[in-house]
Amino acid sequence: MGIVRIQSRRLQPHLLLNSFLTNRHSIHLLQRHQLNFNTPKSIRSNFATIRAISTSSLSSAMVKAIRVHELGGPEVMKLEDVEIGEPKDGEIRVRNKAIGVNFIDVYFRQGVYKAASIPFTPGMEAVGVVTAVGPGLTGRQVGDIVAYAGFPMGAYAEEQILPAEKVVPVPSSVDPVVAASVMLKGMTAQFLLRRCFKVESGHTVLVHAAAGGVGSLLCQWANALGATVIGTVSTSEKAAQAKEDGCHHVIVSKQESFVERVAEITSGEGVEVVYDSVGKDTFQGSLECLKIRGHLVCFGQSSGAPDPVPLSALAVKSLFLTRPSLMQYTSKRDELLEAAGEVFGNIANGVLRVRVNHKYPLSQAGQAHSDLETRKTTGSIVLIPDGIEL
Repeated sequence: MGIVRIQSRRLQPHLLLNSFLTNRHSIHLLQRHQLNFNTPKSIRSNFATIRAISTSSLSSAMVKAIRVHELGGPEVMKLEDVEIGEPKDGEIRVRNKAIGVNFIDVYFRQGVYKAASIPFTPGMEAVGVVTAVGPGLTGRQVGDIVAYAGFPMGAYAEEQILPAEKVVPVPSSVDPVVAASVMLKGMTAQFLLRRCFKVESGHTVLVHAAAGGVGSLLCQWANALGATVIGTVSTSEKAAQAKEDGCHHVIVSKQESFVERVAEITSGEGVEVVYDSVGKDTFQGSLECLKIRGHLVCFGQSSGAPDPVPLSALAVKSLFLTRPSLMQYTSKRDELLEAAGEVFGNIANGVLRVRVNHKYPLSQAGQAHSDLETRKTTGSIVLIPDGIEL
């Protein structure tokens, strides 16, 4: 049972937040680092099941964590002392070395996505060192460097308790800060390019927010697959980065119409696929950029939710529209290991160059969110807990 225990000094009850565990699998891609979980019993749980228990049964310690007590802007995130207990069956405790910042964290803070309860600790990506292992668990030991991305939420903390089956080992060839910045974004790029729509040599793809964390990886990876890559950015400075990341054509959307420019680049044919994380501001134009039987993959909405679209709008060119999530593409352990293995492999062989352009102390998570939302950042953002030496 995956249990995350967090108690704010503002709250009296000690809470248990149960998250589901995926099925147990193994694959050869990470055989060197494969985790063998021999827990003494079979345990099931549903995410967001909450119950109160006595704190006297736990060996606990106080750590710093970001807490959200009300939905709103970056200012609602507060650094507080929280209590963390010992890992139970199937769990490990991890001291975070670096924490990834992603737009999904903003969505939860704003209430676009609903957290299981309020208050909550945001964050869905981190790398850290194992500090304790639950009873009966083999395959992990104190001192191991591990990474995770996805549920359970709660990465904006000095330490956290995680389901062991949700973490993957970080190869020694990959820096922990790089791994923390790329786990969620890299696996997102992997399933978007390799599974949601399989990009192949000769395809033409359009990537919005091409200089962003996911966009940068999409451009590099699609280029390596042999696709012609068109990217949109908001500034000339970001255009230079997108060009370095493999964009054959870069469009500064504040200076020209991306719809007209894509039509010009493709001689009116359009693109096979659009990867759109912007949402409302680009959605209609993205549909117009598609060729017959093209795919619009909406995986974010940084500008807000798109307006409803009638099915008849897709019929004009027999278009495909999808709103995928990484969680559904890594719900099984073999899928998780395959995605992470491919990301780490592409970092090692040079296909992916990860830009960690912004580092903030954990205490400045609010500033990190503000800069991300106002598009002041490029590449990846990480939070570093106080006292961590890298």
